[in-house]
Order: sequence, then C-alpha cells, then structure tokens
Amino acid sequence: MTATEIARRADGVLAAGSPDAIATSWEFDSRKLEPGACFVALHGNRDGHDFVADALHEGASVALVSRPLAAMRLHDDQALVQVDDVVDALQALATAMRAERPDLRVVAVTGSTGKTSTKDLLAAVLAPLGGHANAASFNNEFGLPLTMLNAPERAPMIVTEMGERFPGDIAALCAIAKPDVGVVTNVGLAHAEHLGGPDGVAEVLAELLEALPASGLAVLNADDEQTPALAARTSARVVTVGQSATADFRVDSVSVDERARASFVLADTQFSLQLHGAHHVGNAALAAVVGHVAFDVTWSDAARRIGAASSSHWRMDLTERSDGTIVINDAYNASPDSMQAALHALASLAVPGRRLAVLGDMRELGVHSVDAHRHVGRLVATLKLDALIAVGDLGALIAEGAGDGVAVVRSVADANAALAAAREIVEPGDAVLVKASRAMDLQEVAVGLLAQETTAP
Repeated sequence: MTATEIARRADGVLAAGSPDAIATSWEFDSRKLEPGACFVALHGNRDGHDFVADALHEGASVALVSRPLAAMRLHDDQALVQVDDVVDALQALATAMRAERPDLRVVAVTGSTGKTSTKDLLAAVLAPLGGHANAASFNNEFGLPLTMLNAPERAPMIVTEMGERFPGDIAALCAIAKPDVGVVTNVGLAHAEHLGGPDGVAEVLAELLEALPASGLAVLNADDEQTPALAARTSARVVTVGQSATADFRVDSVSVDERARASFVLADTQFSLQLHGAHHVGNAALAAVVGHVAFDVTWSDAARRIGAASSSHWRMDLTERSDGTIVINDAYNASPDSMQAALHALASLAVPGRRLAVLGDMRELGVHSVDAHRHVGRLVATLKLDALIAVGDLGALIAEGAGDGVAVVRSVADANAALAAAREIVEPGDAVLVKASRAMDLQEVAVGLLAQETTAP
C-alpha cells in the first residue's frame, strides 16, 4: 500500500515524504519491524511518536502518526501520513482491505479462556493451506486490524482472535473482520467486573455469533451450559464439540501422561498433544472440527498438525532444570477457569519431589473477586499441593482459602518477594506453577527460578 493509498483510506494526509513510499507490513514496535513496514505510532504506556525516528532509521517506509512531528530526515522512499486518530485509521485501513477481499475466509475465535491456544492450534491446522493468524494475543482494537493488514495478499483465510472487556468490543471487531466462521471456547468470569458475570460475558460473546452470515459456521463448546443460549443467537450453521453425549462431534478417551500432555479420540482419530494440561483437549477439538468442517482438512492431517503444535509464550510453558526441578510459566494471564485448569495440570505431573503453586491476583472480577480467589485457595488444598506462595492483595485471599489444607503457605506482596520465597522453598525434583493476571509480572518468578541453576556456584 502506498503512502497515498494509506492517506486516502485512512482519511489522512501525506504530511511529508514520497507519495509513492510503499508499506509491505505493519508494526507498532520499532524494535520488531521489518524493512518496508508502516510504523504505527500508537499511544499506550509509551507514545509511539517518540520512536518514529528510530523506526524510519530501522527501515520503515511509512509512519502513521496523529500529530505533527519536528522535521526529520526522510529517504526518498519514505513518508509520514498524518491522521486524526491512529487506531481509528488502522481500523479503517483493515476494513477497506477486508472489503477488497470478498474471497477471503475469516475465522474468529473468542471465549473467556483458551482463545490464544485454540487460535494457535487452528493456525497449525490451516498453515499448509496458506492460512494466516494473529501473532501472540493480538485480539483487541489495534491487534486485530494489524492481523488483517499483515496477512499475505494471497492468503485464502485468516484466523483472528477476538478479546472482550466491555459490551460492544466483539461487535466492533466483527465489523472490521467480517468473519464467516466463529468459535466460542467457553463462558466464564474473565472481565466479569466490566461485563457483569457469566450472563454478561455470554452476552458479549454472542456478538460474534450474531455477526456471522447465514452461510457461515459457528463451532461451540458442547460442555458449556451457556451453549444452547449462544446457539440461538446466530443464523449460521451450528456444530458443537465436547465430551457431552449431545455433542455433534464427541471427544472420548481423554488421558494425560506424566508430563500432563493430553491425548483424546475424536472422529475415531487419536490426537496426542505436546501442550500441557487436560484443558487443551477442548481447544484442540474445536480447532480440529473447524479445520475439518469449514476447510475440508482430514482428521488424520488435523491430528498430525495439532500434535506438532507448541504453546504460546508464558502459557503453560514447561521447562525442566538440570536438577530435575520443573517450572511451569503460565503467567500471561489468569481467570478462575484458567487457574483451575493450570492447578489440575500441576497436580497431574509425575515428579519425585513436591508440587508448589505461586499464584497472584486475578484482576477484573468485580463482585466475584473475593469468592473466586478463596475458591482457588480451596482447590489448592483439595488437590493436595505441597506449598503455596500467594502474591498480592487478592492473592492473600487465595492463601486464606487454602487455610490449613496446605503444608506450606506464604503470603507476599509482589513478584520480587515471591521469587525470594520460591528460592527458599523449592528443592531439586519439585514442580512449580507460576500464574496470575498479567499486571502482576509473575513471569519474573519463573524466569528467576530457571536462571537460578546457571548462576549457582
């Protein structure tokens, strides 16, 4: 897309440079962009405008900005495009791109938990067909447009992930992406503070189903009690997947090995995952059914591709130290459902030592927060885990819920204190799960524990 085309589609102006400068990719991190990229100057925790010069120096051909910048040196093949609002402009560009590609198939994955893992597994299933998927968890008002714009020109399908924090979020993303296949992983308490509990969560997830065309496909979790109500919200064809006897595609023979890697049978086909935790069975089954029903992928091919897939960053990342200590970094985010899944995975590990959980605040649960944190603590005790390090003000409620049911309980203020406590408690052969909402930065505990053996004398 040339600078002139970007300005026209985004209702902006060419502020400086060549109108023929061509953007071949889109990036908001100046450290990660490829030569020829359009650098998008987002204003978040840091103002992207402060990095425009760096981006151009690193090879960006165009910078999309929302305010005038001091005169800077541009090469003959570089340009600045100025718009009123960068995110609005990005959405307009992605919407225009989608309108110009009526042949493009778009899959949208949403749900309270499991979105990214399901998206990753589905991306693996569709990769040989030329499918494109969003990086990491690019599932919001700027991540989804970037996914659309970065899709190769000849990609026949795009797998998108849609996050929800407020009513209307998913409807707005659907207006850009125009999905024809929709996947809802489950309905839980994630972001309940803003959405009003499970019913409110279901309401915003239904925005995806309502956006599907009558010729589209909705793939839903047969084991979720909200699924019948969700199915009634769409005119698209609905198929259900799960262990329930009512599922259109039924999952059977679920098992986990000594490293909590799950296996199951679907459509008379054996699936064996590299991912850790039985909760990935549902994610994998959803991905397999979408691949088979919507894109004619054979069950055997789906099983092979899913079996080779790996986990995303900080999502049940299991690493074993040379002394036999296992560290599970699941610190990307946390909700009651994902906490439960991770704790069950920890409990299922076969280890010579003990099982310890380092757990912190689950944010944005509103009136459900106190009970949800205490429930996690009770689960730690029920699963007979050996030690708990509870982090943060809400983490203290996890410790309270565990009570006397866990032999060792420490309550600490932050990630640094959690790492110090873990280093005191953890012994060779133990298994340690680290999990909390992203704002708690508990990945630092996992990183510190894995670095410990390389720094020890």
